[in-house]
Amino acid sequence: MTAQDNSALQGDRMTVVLVAGAVVAAIAFAIASYNLATQGHAAFNMDAVVAWGLPISTYVFFALTSSGLTIVAALAMLFGFERFYPIVKRAIWLALITLIAGLAVLAVELPYLFRMIVAIPLNMQIESAFFWMGLFYLLDLLFMALKFRRMEQGDWDSKASYQLGLASFIAAMLAAGMLAMVFGMMDMRPFWSTGLLPAYFYATALLSGIAMLVLALHVSYGGRATPEMPAGVRQIMDSTLPKLFAAALGITLVLLLTRAMAGLYANTPGIHLVWTQYLLASPWYHFAIWAGLVLPFILLMQRSLRGRMGVQVIASLLVIAGMFIERLFFMVGGQVVPLFKGTWERGLAEYVPSFNEWLLAVMGFALLAALYALGEKWFSLAAASPEKAERVAPAAAAGEEATGA
Repeated sequence: MTAQDNSALQGDRMTVVLVAGAVVAAIAFAIASYNLATQGHAAFNMDAVVAWGLPISTYVFFALTSSGLTIVAALAMLFGFERFYPIVKRAIWLALITLIAGLAVLAVELPYLFRMIVAIPLNMQIESAFFWMGLFYLLDLLFMALKFRRMEQGDWDSKASYQLGLASFIAAMLAAGMLAMVFGMMDMRPFWSTGLLPAYFYATALLSGIAMLVLALHVSYGGRATPEMPAGVRQIMDSTLPKLFAAALGITLVLLLTRAMAGLYANTPGIHLVWTQYLLASPWYHFAIWAGLVLPFILLMQRSLRGRMGVQVIASLLVIAGMFIERLFFMVGGQVVPLFKGTWERGLAEYVPSFNEWLLAVMGFALLAALYALGEKWFSLAAASPEKAERVAPAAAAGEEATGA
C-alpha cells in the first residue's frame, strides 16, 4: 500500500462521508430517542396485528447483508479463490460494521434493551430460534473483529487466522439460517412458513452483500478505475465480481419466481391473498422486483456493460434499494392477514411506517457510511496478503486472456 494509495483513500472524500454520516446518524438518533421518550412505542405505527415493521426489516436487511459479505470474504479466506484477496479485508470490515448498524437499529427499536441483554443469556431459552440467532450473530461479530485485527497486524494466513475466518464463516451461516428459522417455524404465519426460506435468505444475503461491496469500492475510488486503484482490485472489478453479482441476481430471481408461483397457486389465504392483494398490488413491490432485480440482472448480463463503473454503481444502488424494499414487504406480508380471525372478518391489515421508523432506517445507513469512512481513514482496507497479492494480478490477467472476458 503506497502513500499515494493512502492519500486517495483517506482524503477529502472520506472525511466528508465520515462527518456527514456521523451528523445525520446523531440527529436521527436524537430525534427518534426524544419521540420514544415522549410518546413511547406509539411513535411507531406497529400494533398487535403488525408487530414487526420497518425497524425489524431494516435489521434483517443489515444482518443478512453482513452474512453475504462474510460469504464473499470466505471465497478467498477458506475456499482458495485467491483473486478475491484484494477485497477480503474491505469485505470483513463491511460485514462487521453492517452488522453493528443493524444491531443499533434493533437496539433503539426495542423498548427494554438492557432487560434483553441480561435476560437472553441468563434465561437460556435453548428451544427458541431467537436465542440461537442472537448467540450466533454475537459470535459472528466477535470472530469477525478478531479476524480483522489479525489482518491489520499482517497475519493473514497463519493457522490461528485461518481458524478465525472459518469460525466467522460458520457463525455467519448459522446466524442467517437461524434468522430464517425465526420466520420459517411460524406455522401460524403461512407466508413465512416455507422450507424454501433458508435458501432464499442465503441467496439474497449474498446478493445484497455483493451490492454493498461494489458500491463501497466505487465510493472509495471515486466511481472510476483511477491509477490509485490496486491492480488486483481493478482486475476483479472488471470481470470476476460483476459476474458473481449477475449470478447472485439470477439465483435470487429464480427463487423469488418459485415463491411467487407457489403463492399465487396456493389455496391458503395467508399466502395467496398476500401475493395478490398486498405484494403484487403495490407499485413499490413492483419497483423492487423490476427495477431492483430484473434491470440490474439485464445490465450485468451484457458483456459490454458489466465492466463499466457507472453500470456497476447503478446496479448496486438499484439492488440495495430493491432488497431493502423487499425485506419490508416480506416482513409485513407475513402479518397482514390477522391471526385467528381470517380474511372473512376484516380486510388485510394496513401498515405505513411512521416518521420515527424512517428515522431509524436513516440512522442505520448513516452510521454504516460513517463507520466505513472511519475504516478507510484508520485502517488500510486496500491491503492484501503480501504472499497472495504477488500472484493475484498475473493470475487474473492470464485468466481474462484465456476466457476472452
